[in-house]
Amino acid sequence: MPEESRPRILVVEDDASLARFLELELNHQGYETAVAAGGYEAVVKAGEGSWDLVILDLMLPGLDGFEVCRRLREHSSVPVIMLTARGTVPDRVKGLDTGADDYLVKPFATEELLARIRACLRRQNVPLQAGRKIVYGDLTVNPDTRQVERGGRRISLSKKEFDLLEYLLANAGHVLSREAILNRVWGYDYFGGANVVDVYIRYLRVKIDEPFAVKLLHTVRGVGYTLREEK
Repeated sequence: MPEESRPRILVVEDDASLARFLELELNHQGYETAVAAGGYEAVVKAGEGSWDLVILDLMLPGLDGFEVCRRLREHSSVPVIMLTARGTVPDRVKGLDTGADDYLVKPFATEELLARIRACLRRQNVPLQAGRKIVYGDLTVNPDTRQVERGGRRISLSKKEFDLLEYLLANAGHVLSREAILNRVWGYDYFGGANVVDVYIRYLRVKIDEPFAVKLLHTVRGVGYTLREEK
């Protein structure tokens, strides 16, 4: 997709690890993303560019999310999704009354946030990315149809297997810890053990590695997993 047609999202979040995770995930999904770590920075960045959507945490240094949203609404109708650990009814009502379009309570599933982003952008008639294909060696993955092929052979994956493979592909050549994979694929609200990652890596190996000479999935002992071509 041409750069100028990518929807632009401003992430306002003071938790550096969560902000980075959201930035990487949104970039991978085809959005152009910037991050602001505090309330004043958010107001400045919001005024510096044309944004299609703002993801706004409530608990911020400087100005809180309610005040940031109020100031945004003085000059902009950009959709705002509030993210917060404060999920009481009065907080949700205050957020919506301040001008937020949606309200998502932490911890949240990444898939739900992405669905809410798409819904907000559709309401604003912002074009969404379509027709993506990821090609790595002889492996082809289509995120839109969720079809996977290797060496021209169609491979059937479960939803979690596909999500795991897609995340590994997005970070091909980089080593991902079990914790990073767990948070991305199973979500911050998953309370099971990290060994589920090992189980699903084995499932993937059976389907996309064992029938082929060149191996893609590799274990880095004591660290995690990586996807790279290696005979």
